[in-house]
Amino acid sequence: MALEQLSDVVQRCQALPEDSYTSEDHDVFTIAGRTCIEEGNGAQVLSIILDEKNQDIVRCMGWNLLPPLIKVLLKREEGKLSQCLAIFNHLLKTCRPKELLIGLLEQLEQDDPDTIAESLHLLLNPLQKVLLCLGSRKASSLGMTLSSVLDQVVKLPIPYTKEQEEDDVFSLCRCCTDLIDFVKPFVHEARQNLLNSETQDENTNKNAGEQGRDKEDELRTELLKFCMKTLSHPLLEVQLKDPDTLAESPLRNFATEILNTLSAIGEPVPSLVFQPLLKRKQVPGFLEEEVRYPKESLASLAHLVFVSHLAADTFPSVFSPVFGLRCNMEHICLLLSRTEEFRIQKGLELYEKSLVRVEDGSLPADLLEIRSFLTVPQNLVKVMTMCQRHDLRTRGLKVLQLSIDKFETEAKYHLFQYMLKTSKHSGVEGYVIKNIKNQIDAALRPGNGNTWFEGAELLPLLRKVLVLPDGPETDLLQYLDRIMESLNLLRYLIIRDKVTENQTGIWTELYKIEDTFLKPLRVGVNMSRAHYERELQNTLESKKKGKAKEESVLSVSVGDETLPNMTSESQIQGLHSALHTFDMIESVLVRIEELTEVKENL
Repeated sequence: MALEQLSDVVQRCQALPEDSYTSEDHDVFTIAGRTCIEEGNGAQVLSIILDEKNQDIVRCMGWNLLPPLIKVLLKREEGKLSQCLAIFNHLLKTCRPKELLIGLLEQLEQDDPDTIAESLHLLLNPLQKVLLCLGSRKASSLGMTLSSVLDQVVKLPIPYTKEQEEDDVFSLCRCCTDLIDFVKPFVHEARQNLLNSETQDENTNKNAGEQGRDKEDELRTELLKFCMKTLSHPLLEVQLKDPDTLAESPLRNFATEILNTLSAIGEPVPSLVFQPLLKRKQVPGFLEEEVRYPKESLASLAHLVFVSHLAADTFPSVFSPVFGLRCNMEHICLLLSRTEEFRIQKGLELYEKSLVRVEDGSLPADLLEIRSFLTVPQNLVKVMTMCQRHDLRTRGLKVLQLSIDKFETEAKYHLFQYMLKTSKHSGVEGYVIKNIKNQIDAALRPGNGNTWFEGAELLPLLRKVLVLPDGPETDLLQYLDRIMESLNLLRYLIIRDKVTENQTGIWTELYKIEDTFLKPLRVGVNMSRAHYERELQNTLESKKKGKAKEESVLSVSVGDETLPNMTSESQIQGLHSALHTFDMIESVLVRIEELTEVKENL
């Protein structure tokens, strides 16, 4: 029945010009033709398609047969494959490029990863041929095609291990390789256009060439958008393997080709990486700067260059490590501000690689006037305290210390002040205080004196350290790290700095410290000990009487989250631990008082 309908409509249309085909003719041809292919009558359809008398009909309506053809080709159905492939190839030669393009793009849309990969592998080459037939009008169609293709690539899982990439278990590697082959002729054309425009005499036929140059710029713009989108996905999510780990890495090759493409279309990699600092010329076109150069894509590019060492040979040696760090800070700030672990990891890697090339103690204090140099430490604190992965928290701490080491003395001083003011985390504050102690120790060594960690400049910093956040009511367990490091610093100062020399100013400040820190701390210890001893006694009595309550006597929380109820044994253990902590604080307090009395009486 379907074959008869197809034959009838084709015979009727043979005598008509193309513009006389009715919507009914289109519908009958489409439905009947598709049904014939689905029912296995591909040979008969092929005969009709190849008939010389029917070429106008094929050119006008043939593209409607693509869905069942592509379905057969993807499934590799025996008995249908050869005829359907012949029909498909003839349609590609005969049909109008714009209609073919629409039909092929519609067939790209898939959901299953395996089908996505097979669909891309099958259709990219036909799409390339169709686009090349469009001549100078291809740019917008190329952009639409690349956008559709990358929307499919996003659906493919990322291979994280060496084995997954070697075996290409998710087919992403093959898709990336196919994609590079797909864009090559368009990149070559854009490159050739750029070279031609550079050599063309500006005064010759300037007005006549404007329209042509607009088309060339549009082609480069679409390729630029493609590169930027791939830098964001998949390349930002991929952890590239170095050649020693994986000698032949398809994903590394893909990243390299993307950077080569950028250079070929007139977007040098160094100027893209350093875009935050190098003032770019105004680029004509319909894209705004942040749309043309998405910040996340530029951050991914910086990671490829400085961490994966791609395109490193294109960088002028004149750029100093400090200049490189300044440029990368914007990228690092962006990556560390996100919550996704792969972005955090790449931010940490980029910051570490940018810092190691900088000489210790060389970064000046005026860098802290740049917003990113203060935002990045804040982001590091969030990584160290909130990230789920232990390795990233540990690496965050390592990178924080590395960054501290790179600043000169004055910069360290101001950075410590800023972190004490903004961190809002006892462990981080304790770590900062430990660094302050190390800087004071270095300043007090013979020949190492400086104006920032001794004398009058040091006192404002000490006042920020040697204070209880909430006075006697301070939660000593919550602020334990900060309190213990503050006490250790004070004990060190009293031991290290002689009363007669008073290099740090601690002896003239001691009476204030006693009022703002030591006395409130002793009161707080006594109050806390009394409370916990009473809770311990109540818990022991309840347990002894066999009337232990199900609900926890001790309210235990981490941050803003209350932990699940504790058993009586756990409560008793926790209470004993708290009392031991108060004893530890008091022992250091007593030692400080003893040292103070001895030194003051000398």
